Amino acid sequence: MNAVELLGGASDHPSYFATVATPLPGVLPPLLNGRYKLEGLLGAGGVGIVYRARDLLAEQCGEPRPLVAIKLLRDDVAACPDSAALLYSEYALTRHLSHQGVVRVHSFEVDAASQRVFFSMQLLSGMPLDRLLCEQPLGLAWGELSSIALGLLDVLAFAHGHGVLHGDIKPSNLILGEQGVQLFDFGLGQAMDGVLDGLARLSRNRISAWTPAYAAPELLDGAPLSTASDLFAATCVIYELAGGKQPFGRLGARSMGEQHPGQSLDRPANLPAKVWPALRQALSLDPAARQSGVRVLQQALAAPHLSLLRRWFGQPKGYLADTESPYVHL
Repeated sequence: MNAVELLGGASDHPSYFATVATPLPGVLPPLLNGRYKLEGLLGAGGVGIVYRARDLLAEQCGEPRPLVAIKLLRDDVAACPDSAALLYSEYALTRHLSHQGVVRVHSFEVDAASQRVFFSMQLLSGMPLDRLLCEQPLGLAWGELSSIALGLLDVLAFAHGHGVLHGDIKPSNLILGEQGVQLFDFGLGQAMDGVLDGLARLSRNRISAWTPAYAAPELLDGAPLSTASDLFAATCVIYELAGGKQPFGRLGARSMGEQHPGQSLDRPANLPAKVWPALRQALSLDPAARQSGVRVLQQALAAPHLSLLRRWFGQPKGYLADTESPYVHL
């Protein structure tokens, strides 16, 4: 795989990255740039690897929590001459989003010894949603489910409102912590037209990028990322949280549509009947049916809470039906 295959076009980022030497394969010093001491592997995906690290400079300056996460590219990806621009794109997309539900990134660097590019970011603590699903195989109760779902949709609406598409929403890229649900790994994301122009873009037709169980069927047919495809993936996660199983199985929506045409989805038992129509529409195989966006599903998920509050207190004074946040403030 060369740079053109990875990024889908000739390089237009030569000015700085051309001066970075080819990384040494398999060589990863335990201390990056004399500052970040790698302490353990956190996870690995199709493109990148994430380590837990100790920021020795921050620790020396008295920082009580000097732990960070470090993301690098896999050896085979790092060998591509333009891979540095690709990792920088992920860093820039994430930095563009200042929201408590999005992982915070710190700095983008090149390790002097190994010539490996990397960026440091917030070390998230909490329960990854894929692990939560393993511990709750029948799905979550409505109270917990709705809180997570509204948090996820709030993050997604914020990202879309700031011109960023995630491209890989799935339980393993979400974590539930003290601040609620947090989204990370924008490695397959991209900016909408007119936002952060000039960033490198991954050529998805030459790399196995999608997770079939959460990928909108149009993506598997070669269509570009969109707000509708992000909504589809997020709704697959919500459906799974509600019933403990993926709506279209591990092989995804396109495979189910081909093998069982016309088969309808069942409402998960933990999902209120009033919420189901909006959720089902967001899972439509037709992207045009998902163009209403995140807001409609937010309102549907918030509605049962509002009905209960109105029975108890009347119209909640702090709630405005047309506000951007789906949360209710009393």
